[in-house]
Amino acid sequence: MKVIVIGTGYVGLVTGACLAEVGTQVVCVDVNAEKINNLQKGILPIYEPGLEEIVSRNYQNGRLSFSTDLASVIGGATIAFIAVGTPPGEDGSADLQYVLQVAKEIGTNMSDYLVVVTKSTVPVGTAVKVNREIKQAMLDRGALIDYDVASNPEFLKEGAAVQDFLKPDRIVVGVNTDRAKETLEQLYHPFLLNGRPIIFMDIASAEMTKYAANAMLATKISFINDIANLCELVGADVNQVRKGIGSDARIGTSFIYPGIGYGGSCFPKDVKALVKTGKEYGHGLRILEAVEAVNNDQKKVLFNKIYKHFDGLLQGRTFAMWGLSFKPGTDDMREASSLVLINSLLEAGATVQVFDPVAMHEAGKTLKDSVKWCKDMYEAAAGADAVLLVTEWNEFRLPDWPRVKQLLKASVVFDGRNIYDNAYLHKQGFTCYSIGLSQSTVGVLSNS
Repeated sequence: MKVIVIGTGYVGLVTGACLAEVGTQVVCVDVNAEKINNLQKGILPIYEPGLEEIVSRNYQNGRLSFSTDLASVIGGATIAFIAVGTPPGEDGSADLQYVLQVAKEIGTNMSDYLVVVTKSTVPVGTAVKVNREIKQAMLDRGALIDYDVASNPEFLKEGAAVQDFLKPDRIVVGVNTDRAKETLEQLYHPFLLNGRPIIFMDIASAEMTKYAANAMLATKISFINDIANLCELVGADVNQVRKGIGSDARIGTSFIYPGIGYGGSCFPKDVKALVKTGKEYGHGLRILEAVEAVNNDQKKVLFNKIYKHFDGLLQGRTFAMWGLSFKPGTDDMREASSLVLINSLLEAGATVQVFDPVAMHEAGKTLKDSVKWCKDMYEAAAGADAVLLVTEWNEFRLPDWPRVKQLLKASVVFDGRNIYDNAYLHKQGFTCYSIGLSQSTVGVLSNS
């Protein structure tokens, strides 16, 4: 089976490489010639653990190839995945111009039966628009070729995307014909050997499932952050609360870790898009509007703690920031909480010394020379008034605290991801602020 994947971003490249890994003949297509040239040289546009090895292996074995010309490679393909970007517009809605442009190009160039699958995250009703573009492109050239449109949303976690694709929890597919169902069933058969299900449904439901899943996960994050902020006020420990509610099977422990807000390419964009869809149909999604508001406020929580600790006197102070990407395991800086914090500190007249094991290059595109770039976490701490833990990379989990204490001007740590033992740091002479744990509670724990 030959498969075309249009778009070599995060979703498209992972999809193409992992399909090739199980023996499928895959061509990844992108209009960006520089990106395609780099991929042919083994240079990937994104960081994702394990992806570089899979791309290299399958490119060398001839199962994976790259092209800028869809017309020249679409012949003989059975399935074409549309995996281009759907950036948010100013009103929060998903911008479908690239998706529809690809659909038109497919309709212009296809010559045999094809299942056209939207892999990009798209709002309900997009498949209808894709179908319209393909049909009109065929009419314009006087062609009549059988095809199907389907929806196959991705549920990949950045930092674990390769394993998520190769060993999926479930595969959701929206189809409206038996032929499309059988074709996609054949494609995904190798990924179902672990006993996980492929769930077929109508196309509109598949499109909605993607947004509903991300919106639910974002809701869990904002919920626990809201509870964490209340815990600080009443003297409770959100870490204990999280364990208490997470042991309930109806709730579970996933996505109830307090922090400084969610970011990335999916949650912020998808929550906005779903809220916008609701408004278009006259249905206000009040819970999701609150989820978004809580998240925006949560990105300011660490700065507020810093401001309060230093009595608002941040002019001329230096801060060490450990971590930049929105989560560990990726270099993705989209909607990263670190950017909000850095901007607030710079506006207050502070200097920020940063280190991230992976995201320095990507972050540099936005931050440029506004911060001091450091070679490691200890260089970042040198001469700083405090350490700010923003991304919970493994190498930040157990620092050499005596060394850190010597490097800092003052022994202060702001833990934005709750990975440190506050009582231990308190005994070592540090003042440590975290999320959902008041300073009075830290004192009680350290004396127990």
